[in-house]
Amino acid sequence: MFDPVLLRSFVAVVDCGNFTRAAERLHLTQSTVSQQIRRLEEGVACQLLDRDQRRVVATAEGERLLAYARRILALHEEAADVLINQQSDAVLRLGVPEDFAAERLMPLLSAFVQTYPRVRLEVTSGLGPELQRQYRGGEFDVLLVKQMGESDDCLASWPEPLCWVDSRHTPSLGRDPLPLVAFPVGGLYRNEMLQHLEVGGWRWRIGYSSASLASVCSAVAAGLGISLLPRRVVQAGHVVLGADSGLPRVQGVRLALYGRAGLGAAGQSLQRQLFDLCANSPA
Repeated sequence: MFDPVLLRSFVAVVDCGNFTRAAERLHLTQSTVSQQIRRLEEGVACQLLDRDQRRVVATAEGERLLAYARRILALHEEAADVLINQQSDAVLRLGVPEDFAAERLMPLLSAFVQTYPRVRLEVTSGLGPELQRQYRGGEFDVLLVKQMGESDDCLASWPEPLCWVDSRHTPSLGRDPLPLVAFPVGGLYRNEMLQHLEVGGWRWRIGYSSASLASVCSAVAAGLGISLLPRRVVQAGHVVLGADSGLPRVQGVRLALYGRAGLGAAGQSLQRQLFDLCANSPA
């Protein structure tokens, strides 16, 4: 019922006390402001302004409308600010491996959000199989994930060598059953570790389980068990167990990059940056 354009002219006339000054404030002609006030008065079927005074003032009905008019205009401006002025150009959803996100990705993501401030970047980290499932379900636009072997629809992939890791100061190798530090059920490293130990006839038990790479690395260093980890995350408190340990040889996984077709400039830029990061990072 209440046109914000008409209300804005009404409020301006009351504030200025003059049609001419109100028109100047609104960058309109005086006749346009007068027409808008008449339309508003016709709509509410009463006189809103007393034009007989030297200074134009609101009538009793006009004063009642004035408070509502200010609130309506304030809400109108608030809605415009939320839905237009603060609107992002796009939402870009990225899935990444938990260990990759914590160790190598933060500087790249920080630079990206500075370069594309109007793009709302949503990053989810997790275990490979679950990230793959979410990407196939349309929940990510760009995906960086650990997987076994090649994939026909990935943009690129790189080898991710794995190794058996033990504590340098409190080794677990030699205990029976062999204590293991593992990621939760469904994790790619966990699956590979248990499968190879089962095939090799090893007796084992899970001594520590966590979805956090930092916690897994700390648990290994503390002597809670051995683990199968990417070679690049080996720390000073770790020792890499070689062929002389008797542990089965494990084939590495692959780090694969996926991206949906039709991404905008920001999405394509993120894909290129992730490609360069993976291609230029030491294995």
